[in-house]
Amino acid sequence: MNENKLDTNNKLNSISINGSRHYSTSLIAGAVAGTVVDVALFPLDTLKTRLQSQYGFVQSGGFRGIYKGLTPTIIGAPFTAGLFFGTYDGFKNLFPNVSNNTAPLVHLCAGIVGEVVCCTTKVPIEIVKQRRQASPNQESILKIIRNAYANEGVFGFYRGFWTTVMRDVPFSMLQLPIWEYLKKEYRIFTGKPLTTLEVALCGSISGGIAAALTTPIDVTKTQIMLANSAVDQNFSTVFKNIYRNKGINGLFAGFLPRVVFIMIGGALFFGVYEKTCRQIEDKHKNMI
Repeated sequence: MNENKLDTNNKLNSISINGSRHYSTSLIAGAVAGTVVDVALFPLDTLKTRLQSQYGFVQSGGFRGIYKGLTPTIIGAPFTAGLFFGTYDGFKNLFPNVSNNTAPLVHLCAGIVGEVVCCTTKVPIEIVKQRRQASPNQESILKIIRNAYANEGVFGFYRGFWTTVMRDVPFSMLQLPIWEYLKKEYRIFTGKPLTTLEVALCGSISGGIAAALTTPIDVTKTQIMLANSAVDQNFSTVFKNIYRNKGINGLFAGFLPRVVFIMIGGALFFGVYEKTCRQIEDKHKNMI
């Protein structure tokens, strides 16, 4: 095997598409991607939340007011997604040269760290958003915030924090290594760097697989966040109650909207993220 072929193989098997990325690039691109996806797919997210609600789909609002709760999403999405990808790529940059066998472990750990960090902003936003989406009493955002603070103080905005971590960490442990693996295998198959569309397709497939497998955790998390009282709202109690009352179907409530939402969202998110990263990097190159 000649040196040129060896060099090509090394590039195709590298840990990321364009080598290491600066933290600020990932932060900005993640913020843009998160905002685009969350706003574009908000109606699907509302329907999923209402299907999973303990109040029932119709009482939670049915198909009415599917944009309720959009304001906290617009405010929070840039912070949440920006923090995640900034942390994810930042962690990967700590290990610039790893073998193919070690790379999935790096991706897995980067995803875990990224999810825990971004949950510090995600959970308060999710609580306000989901209560607005599924409120049987049509409560306003300000009233939801006041009630949460009056009932539990600051901790009221972090109800379900560890349940969210328990949902999102397994999700990322599945999605991100699969995403990176698909990108790597596709590069090897085609012998050239991926286009933005191809990156988006890999994100859609990996997201769909992860979404399907983590739906029961998502249902449990949703019902914990929607509850008006912290009594008996630990993960195992709520999980058992859902299974006892509604069986397997209850644990997979909102399965189709969730999988469709995340597959479309994965394509948009990773596609917009990659496109934004490349535009930032190209602009930086032109300035040098």
